[in-house]
Amino acid sequence: MFQINLVERCKANDRKAQLKLYKQYCDAMYYVAFGFLKNSDDAEDVVQESFIKAFQKIEQYSGEVSFGAWLKKIVVNRSLDFIKNKKEIRVEMNESHLSIVENDDWSVPEATTVQEVKLKMDKLPEKYKYVVRLFLVEGYDHSEIAEILNLSESACRTRLLRGKGYLRALLKN
Repeated sequence: MFQINLVERCKANDRKAQLKLYKQYCDAMYYVAFGFLKNSDDAEDVVQESFIKAFQKIEQYSGEVSFGAWLKKIVVNRSLDFIKNKKEIRVEMNESHLSIVENDDWSVPEATTVQEVKLKMDKLPEKYKYVVRLFLVEGYDHSEIAEILNLSESACRTRLLRGKGYLRALLKN
């Protein structure tokens, strides 16, 4: 109830309500952005841009998901846009001819820590890193990842499967 009231006040351009929402979510959104960018200054910039965009587009927030989930999607998209713009590398891949084999075995050696998994995820090839991160860390499903990364669902599944294979190999070494 408090959350809905706060969002409604933001829709009315209430600056105090915007500040409350900002304070409530800025730390969590910073960690989401930092997870992608690995640079605190860049993460802070992306979070600021994300909040500005969120408040500009707050009329589009329908309440179907929590405000935090809606904002997180904006942060993820801004982070990925930042990475794309920074690298300015465009590689076209047509993965539509690939067949998909579903395999939900995410087992890793028993002594593996969460920190080790995160470090190894950062070493994955970029096209796999973001799919694996969005799936494992951020909790998105295939259709959401496909939409965020502008991929087909089959390409998303393929990249996740291959990324998982790379990650497993990295963790065994």
